[in-house]
Amino acid sequence: MTRCIWVLVFLLMAGTASSQVLDKSRQSSPIDYQQPRQYRIGGINVSGYKFLDPIALTSLTGLKEGDMVTVPGEDISRAIQNLWDQGILGDVDVTARTEGEVIYLTFNLTERPRLSNFRFSGINKTQSDALKDKVPLQKGRIVTDAVLNSTRNAVREYYIDKSYLNAKVNITQRPDSILPNSVVLNIHVDKGNKVKVGDIEIVGNEAFSDKKLQRKLKSTKEKRFYKIFTSSKFNRTKFEEDKEALITFYNSQGYRDAIIVSDSVYRISDDRLGVQITVDEGQRYYYRNITWTGNYLYEDNYLARVLGIEKGDVYDQQELEKRLTYNPAGVDVSALYQNDGYLFSSIEPVEVRVEGDSIDLEMRVTEGPQATIDKIIITGNDKTSDHVILREIRTLPGQKYSRDDLIRTRNELAALGYFDPETIGLNPIPNPAEGTVDIAYSVVERPNDQISLSGGWGGPIGAVGTVGLTLNNFSTRKMLDLSEWRPIPTGDGQRLSLNIQANGKYYQSYSLSFTEPWLGGRKANSLTVSLFKTVYRRPQGGDDFSKLDVNGGAISLGRRLNWPDNYFYMNHSISYNRYTLDDYVLFQNVGDGENFSNGISNSISVVNTIGRSSIDNPTFPRRGSSLTLSLNLTPPYSLLSDRKDDFEYIEFNKWMFDASYFINVAGNLVFNTRAHFGFLGTYSSEAEIGPFERFKLGGAGLGGGNVFVGTEYIGLRGYDDESVVNANETTLLNAGGIAYNKFVFEARQLISPNPAATIYGLAFIEAGNNFGSYKNYNPFKLYRSVGVGARIFMSAFGLLGFDYAWRLDTLPGAAGMDAKRGMFHFIIGQQIR
Repeated sequence: MTRCIWVLVFLLMAGTASSQVLDKSRQSSPIDYQQPRQYRIGGINVSGYKFLDPIALTSLTGLKEGDMVTVPGEDISRAIQNLWDQGILGDVDVTARTEGEVIYLTFNLTERPRLSNFRFSGINKTQSDALKDKVPLQKGRIVTDAVLNSTRNAVREYYIDKSYLNAKVNITQRPDSILPNSVVLNIHVDKGNKVKVGDIEIVGNEAFSDKKLQRKLKSTKEKRFYKIFTSSKFNRTKFEEDKEALITFYNSQGYRDAIIVSDSVYRISDDRLGVQITVDEGQRYYYRNITWTGNYLYEDNYLARVLGIEKGDVYDQQELEKRLTYNPAGVDVSALYQNDGYLFSSIEPVEVRVEGDSIDLEMRVTEGPQATIDKIIITGNDKTSDHVILREIRTLPGQKYSRDDLIRTRNELAALGYFDPETIGLNPIPNPAEGTVDIAYSVVERPNDQISLSGGWGGPIGAVGTVGLTLNNFSTRKMLDLSEWRPIPTGDGQRLSLNIQANGKYYQSYSLSFTEPWLGGRKANSLTVSLFKTVYRRPQGGDDFSKLDVNGGAISLGRRLNWPDNYFYMNHSISYNRYTLDDYVLFQNVGDGENFSNGISNSISVVNTIGRSSIDNPTFPRRGSSLTLSLNLTPPYSLLSDRKDDFEYIEFNKWMFDASYFINVAGNLVFNTRAHFGFLGTYSSEAEIGPFERFKLGGAGLGGGNVFVGTEYIGLRGYDDESVVNANETTLLNAGGIAYNKFVFEARQLISPNPAATIYGLAFIEAGNNFGSYKNYNPFKLYRSVGVGARIFMSAFGLLGFDYAWRLDTLPGAAGMDAKRGMFHFIIGQQIR
C-alpha cells in the first residue's frame, strides 16, 4: 500500500516536470534588438478595430504570411507608416511573438472617431448656412487632422474674402452620446474687425499720376471718410486682377514693356492695411509702318482705312486686336472677311522691326475658302417650338457664313422675350475639309407669361383693382390636344392678353387682344386684334350718376422690311372708338361756357407706323437704336362737308416721333438718349381741335387715375401727373395739349443680369413741355428735372421700378409747389417714355 502511494507521487512529479519542460520549449525566443535577424511571418493579427475591416487593414500593412522580415528593421516600421498614411487611425503599436525562425505579429489599433454632426458658433445663421457648403465636412466621415485643418482654412478663406483678415477658428470635439465612436464638432469663429486698405502707394510711375493709376485698381480702394459708396476691403484675388488691369492700362497707352517689379501688403494697424506697388513703366512706343501680305480680296489701302491706325499713333496692342478681330463699336477687319463667308480667314500682326520708340508691323493675312452653312442645331428649347426659333434665324443652310447674321440672330432671339438674353449661345462648328460650317444655337428658357394682381389709388375714382393675364408664348394650334395643356398650350409665339380694372360701379375697364406674329407662317407679318370696353361713372347725388361709356376695337397688320435695311418695319391699323356721354362733362369750353356732356362721338382712324429697331436686348439694351414715326389719321370731314364742332365724328391728324439711342460706355454701364415729339391738328384751319387724342405731360405717364381712351399720357419726372400744360393757351379746360416735346438722358448700370429678376440702376436728366396752341410752341422752352432710380424686370410681373426726381423749374401758376421739388414716381408694367 505504502509502495503504491510512493509510485503515484513519483509519477505526478515526473508529469509536472515534463509539463514544465514542454511549456518552456513553446515560449518565444528572445529578440535581440542589437543583432538584426530575419524571420518568416507565421501570422498577422489585427486588434482594436470596431468598424473597419480587419482583412483590409492587414492588406494595408503591405505584409502577408510567409514574407521574410528583418527584426529590428524597416519592414515593420514601413507597415506602421502605411497604416498611418490612411489617416483613419489614432494610434498603432505592434507586438511580436517568435518561435525559432517564425514570427507572429499583432497590430493593436485605435480607430479615429467619425463625424456625427457639426455646428458653428460665434456667427449668425446666414453665415453658418453659407459656410456649410464650403467646409469639407460630411456626416459619417472619419475626423482626421487633415479634415480639421481643411475646415479651418475654408472658414478663414471665407472671411478673408470678406475682409476679416484677423478671423480666428477654434474647433473642439465632443463625443456623441448616442452614436459610438462618433464626435460632434463645434466650430467657433471669432471674425474680429474688418481690415480695410488704409493707404495705396505706387512707386516708379512718371508718366501717370498716383491718383490716375489708383483709379485703375477697381477693387482695391483706400478707406476715406468721403467715399461712402466705395468698398475698401482687401481681397487678394481681386488685388491680383487689379495688378493685371494696371499693366493693361499701361499697355493701352503705348508702354508695352511695363511690368510690376514688386508689391507688398503690410499692416498699418489692426484694422488697416497698406499696399505698395512698384512699377517699371519702360519706354512708350508708337506705330510706324504697317504693311499687308497675303491679301487678295481687298487692297492694302482699303484694309488700312478699316483698321484705322495711322503712323505715329500710340502703340496699343489691345486696341489693335479689337480692330482686327471684333470691334463692337464699329467695323473691324475680320468682319470684311467673316461677313463674306471667309470663316477660315485669319490675320496675324507680326512686329518685324522695333527701332527706338517705333514699331513696324506686318499684317499676315490668310484668307482661305468661303464657308457654306450646312446644318442648324438648336438646344435648350423645352417649351418653345423649333419653328418659332428657326423663323427668326438669319443663318440659313446653303447660305454663305456671315458673322453679322449670327449676331443679328442672337438679337432677334433675345427680342422674343422667351429666353435669357445673357445666355444665348452662338457656336459655329467649322468643317474645313468640306468647306462648311454648322451653327449651334443654345437657349435657356425663362418664364415670360405675366399675371398681375394689384391695387392702387386712382385719383378721383379712388382705389382701383387690377387683374391681368398675358400669355406671351401661346399656341392656338395645340388647344385641341389636351396633353399640351400644362397648364395652358404654349410654344408657338402667339400673344394673348386679358386685363380687367375695376372700382365697383365708378370705374370698369376690360380689354382683350390676340397677336399672331407670323400670319401664314412664311413671313414675319403680324396680325393683332383687340377689343376693349371702359365705363366711367360720377355720382350726381342720390342714386344718380353721370356716365361715360367707351367701346372700341382695332385690327393691325405689321411687317418687316428689307429696305432701306432689314432693321425697318411697318405697321398699319384701323381702329374704331365710340364715346357715349350721359350727363358726363368731358371738358369745358372757355369761349362760350358750353360743356360737352351728352351725346355720342365716333372715332374712325387709320394708324400708319414706320420704324427701325436695332437694339440688342429688350430687357437691358447695351447698344443699338430705335426710331418710330407714327401718323394717325381720321377721314377729313371738314374738307368733305360743312360739319359743325359737335364731335359726332371726331377729326384729327396726329404725328408722333420717338427716337432712342444706346451706347455701351464700359462693362455694364450704358448711356441712353431719347427724344419725343407729338403734334395734333385738323385738316381745316376753320375747324377746332377737339378734346380727343391730346397729350398730357407729367408724372410717371400712367394717367394719375384719369386714364381716358384717346389721350396720350407722357411722363415727366419731378412734376405732378398731367400738370405740364399751358392752360391759358387753349379754350378747352382739362383737355391737354396739342403739341409736346421731351428730351431724356439716362446713365444705366446693370446690377443683376439674373433672368428671374433683371435689375439696373439709373441716373437721369430730362426736360419737356406741352403746348395748348401752335402760336406759342417753342421746342426750347422746357421744364427740367434730374434724379435717380432703379428698374426690376421680373418675368412674371413685367417691369417694376421707382424714380426720385428733383424739379428744377416752376410751372406757371404753380409757385406754391416750390417747397415740394423732390418727388417719388412708381412704375408698373411700362417705362416712362
